[in-house]
Amino acid sequence: MIKSKKLKKFNNIKHGFFDSKGGVSSGIYKSLNCGIGSNDKIEKVTKNLKIVSKKIGTKKKIILLNQIHSNKIFFINKISKKKLLGDGLITNIKNIAIGILTADCAPILFYDPKKNIIGAVHAGWQGAYKKIGKKMISNFKKKGSKLNDILAVIGPCISQRNYEVKNDFKTKFLKQNPQNENHFKVIKNKIYFDLKGYVFNQLKKTGINNVETIKKDTFDPKNNFFSARRSFKKKNNDYGRNISIIMIK
Repeated sequence: MIKSKKLKKFNNIKHGFFDSKGGVSSGIYKSLNCGIGSNDKIEKVTKNLKIVSKKIGTKKKIILLNQIHSNKIFFINKISKKKLLGDGLITNIKNIAIGILTADCAPILFYDPKKNIIGAVHAGWQGAYKKIGKKMISNFKKKGSKLNDILAVIGPCISQRNYEVKNDFKTKFLKQNPQNENHFKVIKNKIYFDLKGYVFNQLKKTGINNVETIKKDTFDPKNNFFSARRSFKKKNNDYGRNISIIMIK
């Protein structure tokens, strides 16, 4: 589990960006696979989520989403069994752990220590393109947060050097804003996208100053994260999911 330098200074919240180690799953899901939507055995995923809950310090169920690569965000005021289709969670309720699942996409955790509000976002390229980070900041502002008080931490995700894309992908981003050219590199006629840099830039443009990035590449096996791209490269038919969590104590 990796902790943010900025967030760990606050005693009234718990958080963590979990890697693939410390769970009970096996095979391509070894070992802390938290993906309910994966083809792993459900009882193993449930055990893994309980391991995570214990490390975070909650006996309650972690609030997760049916992630759909959108910019849809839910405000959580109680634990419910209702399925939530979206990619962002925000709450100001104590002892509710909110989580995001990723396997190369960028997890982003948010905190406003003045208003005691937390948020979590799943930002793949689609969610990032739909400006889910910006939308989360808007949600904080609606709850009374000031830009100077909001902290955002971009967790481990795929690095630019391992994120090869097609030309139509690049064209889509350049149509959105020609300045997005800064987030692409061409090496030996191959195009590479900087997801983390794009997300970071989007957050900074909202006016918040406190944005931290955790420099861990999920694609690199030595970092012990699940990676969809690495799994596809190995011709696996599925992959495990990393979990990132935040909770007000």
